[in-house]
Amino acid sequence: MTQQTPKPALSDLDEAALFFHRYPEPGKLEIQATKPLGNQRDLALAYSPGVAAPCLAIADDPATAALYTARANLVGVVSNGSAVLGLGNIGPLASKPVMEGKAVLFKKFAGIDVFDIEIDAPGIDAMVSTVAALEPTFGGINLEDIKAPECFEVEEQLKARMNIPVFHDDQHGTAIIVAAAVLNAMELAGKDIGEVKIVTSGAGAAALACLNLLVSLGARRENIWVTDRFGVAYKGRVDEMDRWKDPYVKDTNARTLVDVIGGADVFLGLSAAGVLKPELLAHMAPNPLILALANPVPEIMPELARTARPDAMICTGRSDFPNQVNNVLCFPYIFRGALDVGATAINEEMKMAAVRAIAALAREEPSDVAARAYATETPTFGRDFLIPSPFDPRLILRIAPAVAKAACDSGVATRPIADMDHYIDRLNRFVFRSGLVMKPVFSAARGASARRVIYADGEDERVLRAAQVVLEEGIARPILIGRPSVIDTRLRRYGLKVKPGVDFDLVNPEDDPRYRDYVDHLIQLAGRRGVTQEAARTLVRTNTTVIAALALVRGEADAMICGLEGRFERHLRNVDLIVGRREGVRDLSALSMLIMQRGVTFFTDTYVSVDPTAEEIAEMTLLAAEEIRRFGIEPKAALLSLSNFGSRDTPSTLKMRKAAALVAEMAPDLEADGEMHGDSALSVVLRNRVYPHSKLTDEANLLVFPTLDAANIALTTVKALTDALHVGPILLGTARPAHILTPSVTSRGVVNMTALSVVEASQSAPALPANEGLTTTG
Repeated sequence: MTQQTPKPALSDLDEAALFFHRYPEPGKLEIQATKPLGNQRDLALAYSPGVAAPCLAIADDPATAALYTARANLVGVVSNGSAVLGLGNIGPLASKPVMEGKAVLFKKFAGIDVFDIEIDAPGIDAMVSTVAALEPTFGGINLEDIKAPECFEVEEQLKARMNIPVFHDDQHGTAIIVAAAVLNAMELAGKDIGEVKIVTSGAGAAALACLNLLVSLGARRENIWVTDRFGVAYKGRVDEMDRWKDPYVKDTNARTLVDVIGGADVFLGLSAAGVLKPELLAHMAPNPLILALANPVPEIMPELARTARPDAMICTGRSDFPNQVNNVLCFPYIFRGALDVGATAINEEMKMAAVRAIAALAREEPSDVAARAYATETPTFGRDFLIPSPFDPRLILRIAPAVAKAACDSGVATRPIADMDHYIDRLNRFVFRSGLVMKPVFSAARGASARRVIYADGEDERVLRAAQVVLEEGIARPILIGRPSVIDTRLRRYGLKVKPGVDFDLVNPEDDPRYRDYVDHLIQLAGRRGVTQEAARTLVRTNTTVIAALALVRGEADAMICGLEGRFERHLRNVDLIVGRREGVRDLSALSMLIMQRGVTFFTDTYVSVDPTAEEIAEMTLLAAEEIRRFGIEPKAALLSLSNFGSRDTPSTLKMRKAAALVAEMAPDLEADGEMHGDSALSVVLRNRVYPHSKLTDEANLLVFPTLDAANIALTTVKALTDALHVGPILLGTARPAHILTPSVTSRGVVNMTALSVVEASQSAPALPANEGLTTTG
């Protein structure tokens, strides 16, 4: 019997990825109907006999398919699995998770629907004939993970045969981002792209596409030197040479990267880890650009490159270093612009437009909203900011219109855009509804200086799992409150590898050396509010929320999270008592965010004030608006009521009417209005029928309720009906970042709130030293 080699143990990330892909449903995609099918007439319109009318219309005029079907917003992501990520030729079936992932990115970043199609077609002819036959289904084709040099031939033949855009993202997506980085780097270095020397390591699909696009931008072929695993592409070489490399072949005696790196202004690496040795950098030109794009380990690590050449500008493919070359910066938005004008191709003019739009965005002064999507220090154009962040909400607003205009100007648009301002306004509405709201929050949390987040429920499985993710993501330094023996047992039970005292700090409520100091501090804060010495001793020994709150006000933590067990009101009393309120805040309130398929909506006040006054409602609206801006979103507030712009007068509607007037007086620049119905808040069409002069210009993203009953019922009902992800409750008005979650929260919810807490802490005043400057207004 042949003994089988045991499979290597899966990493934590691998296990998490397998679980993510399997539950609650296998895969990452589903198909949803966009039309109601609630009665017999709906069925008759959707299928037989009603469907005959659009069929005949399309048969008469094929262009009307864009009006009556989803084709104009549908892209096919096609692969034969011959060059998947860093996994190689794993075949079409094994490539399906990657293609589903690509589909998700199209949908989330640009609202484009995708069918992922994995085809068993290893040969060029089979692949071309299969993909070409799909043209009636799609508005565009995104080729993915096809090995070189076959990918060049496949794309070339498909572009000649098909009358829709065909785009091999591995080639052109990478090339567009690289070209934008090169343009900006050369501007900073004061160099002319037509004069610079460019040296590559790697000569695959992406590398050659990068060079071809750089030539289109003005680089000269005679200044470009190509190397790969067989060395320099020289005249007479036979190993892995083809017509795609021929334009860059040199009549030279140079044979290796070492021979050609001297005087290079740009190093373009799309090869393998460690190829570019630090000692080679000394031979490059002043202010060189190093594009070390191998993943996960680049050709040279940025810290090594920086040590060897402090004047270098460095890009990688990794998210944990500045200047990430990430295809998601462009491919969703290029297709968005191409589809919106019915382009028959993605031509050089459209690619060049994308390059210049991306380069220009990095040079823009960040807007107030966009700046909040980054870390505490807003990035500005320079050596560490040559290209925008993949999560900059302005990408779609710059790239898609530029590509659409280039398509119109170059004659490949079948549906030219008549009103570009109106088109950009449509894209603006998509940005707000995209559901990617937590992306910039996590980016900002990772970019913030190290922050300590204390968890009152440190023994809870959800907190333990969240702590591991928080550490892996580099979001914060966790502090867990719990008994060491219990935490140690549970870490082993759940297979978690984090260690107390090494990866996170531990506060033992049964034996902490600061116990007496905590008791004294609690009496100092609450002795005049009914807390006796005996009660203080008991609370500090038994109430983990009290311990966390005291650690926070003493400056031993920068943010706190509690509430996974017990009643919200009990935790709220302790937080209000110890942490207190910001100066000038009347009362605390809670903001909840639901991330749904249709986008993001905020609800307030969902957990605190039972029957707030008009003044308190106005205050919570302003606090909520301030918090929403942390997400890089401009708030649009609707104050809700059973009255629709004065249709009824009741105590509740009069209260909301007064609150709306107070908001308008206190924050005239805030887009807010009321009182109104919920459907008027969420539908511009309905609102304009009732009151066309509303201050709201779009769908509201902040719903403000008259009572806690109304807010909490609406939140929990919508959450259940839409299967939405709840982020929150986000406690507003506290003196320091303190959040009370609910027993239904998941570990994912704990991680989300941790990231938000870190951003709040980093954007507020630095933590005070212990026992200094303590004030409470609660």
